[in-house]
Amino acid sequence: MPIESKSIDYVHEHERHGRVIDQGPFWFLGNFHFFTIAIGFVGPSMGLGFAATSVAGTLGILFGTIFVAFHASQGAELGLPQMIQSRAQFGFRGVTLVLIGTLFTFVGFNVADSVLASRGLNGILGWNESATTIGAAVVATVLAIYGHDWLHRTFRWCFYLCMPLYTLLTLAIMAGKVPASHVMAGNFTWVAFIAQFAASASYNITYAPSVSDYSRYLPRNTAPGAIIAAVYIGASSAAIWMISLGAWLATRLGASDGLVALYAAGNAVMPGFGVVMALASVTALIATMGLNAYSGMLTVVTAVSSLSKIQNPPAALRHAAIVAVAVAWVLLSLAISTSAIALLFAVLTIMLYLLVPWTSVNLVDYFFVRHGRYAITHLFMPDGIYGEWGVRGFAAYLVGFAATLPFFVLPDVYMGPLARALGGVDVGWLVGLVVSGGVYYALSRTLNSDVERAAIEDSERTLRSLSLVPRQ
Repeated sequence: MPIESKSIDYVHEHERHGRVIDQGPFWFLGNFHFFTIAIGFVGPSMGLGFAATSVAGTLGILFGTIFVAFHASQGAELGLPQMIQSRAQFGFRGVTLVLIGTLFTFVGFNVADSVLASRGLNGILGWNESATTIGAAVVATVLAIYGHDWLHRTFRWCFYLCMPLYTLLTLAIMAGKVPASHVMAGNFTWVAFIAQFAASASYNITYAPSVSDYSRYLPRNTAPGAIIAAVYIGASSAAIWMISLGAWLATRLGASDGLVALYAAGNAVMPGFGVVMALASVTALIATMGLNAYSGMLTVVTAVSSLSKIQNPPAALRHAAIVAVAVAWVLLSLAISTSAIALLFAVLTIMLYLLVPWTSVNLVDYFFVRHGRYAITHLFMPDGIYGEWGVRGFAAYLVGFAATLPFFVLPDVYMGPLARALGGVDVGWLVGLVVSGGVYYALSRTLNSDVERAAIEDSERTLRSLSLVPRQ
């Protein structure tokens, strides 16, 4: 299977070879590792018991995954990476401001993944942290360079590797083969319950800027409902499983580190099984780091093409962007201190506040304003119908983000006055979601549909003339 030749360009109809059936396992594996397990530690850290944490985590995931799944349907219809489509809301050049937040999110998650994995493996197996960080980055970088098809293939392999292992561990826990050493009865409070809900919902929402990157090779006539269902089931089921497992490990073993907890629980099942569990989970995490590197590349290339005259990015730019993203997260991972991890997560929370208004604007535009109809060729034209700067998108985004400020919850850094009044519960992302979408819908009532309809028809004729879209 050759190295992918495309980056941000339109995927021709004859080049589309994706299958809906692959979307489920792909997004299942994206959450099938010890990082997700740690999300299940949020409730217990606030005194919430196992059952309440599992319920809150499940509800949060079911809610947050809605946005991820609906973004996925855009890839097949438009044949474009997620952030290229955002030019319709924010403008050809204006989208670069949104790209800053998405790029930081991809890099930031890889930093967190690298630090947690390297320190966990050092504590468990004595592996050198720097060597582990660099080795994982090399594998993830190569995977990202090979691109879309290799990512899907690797995720399938990791899915087949991890599924029986986690199934065996879960069955052993249910059968009482992993003795509880720290039983926490739990004390239900709505503050803790909503905090777990928010953490779970926001965890999956962070996939929103990248999900179409991995569905754009599906045939254009693929049923949107099939894509939405596959992504929703895959991304939500794995996260619910891992968060519930994390809740059990926290309330029964007193776990505070997902990788170490997997190692201890696995060894309780049988000697040596903990090492297998830990290495399998790290392998899945490295594959996910490759996903972040690939989407980070698309973000960088989109920004470069938006600010320059490069409209057909060469392979060299694609590869250089991946390497640059990798160097950035490796240097940050090697420099960060243990105490700085808390600061990193606070910064990632800020990125969530920045991304939620974007996902709201994007989905409202796609499903309620333009109903999935775009002049695709104009998304690559600075003087096209979408303009250089999208005033409506920016206005809705800024109003939505401003509305979140009083609800900010950044542990040990800052807490907004309304968040303090709510007992520290983080609902800022939900406020941004509702306000941004509502404002954008209201402002979009002034769109000139006749002009857009003519541009869409012209775009479709152009694509058909190039044999990129089959005649209907």
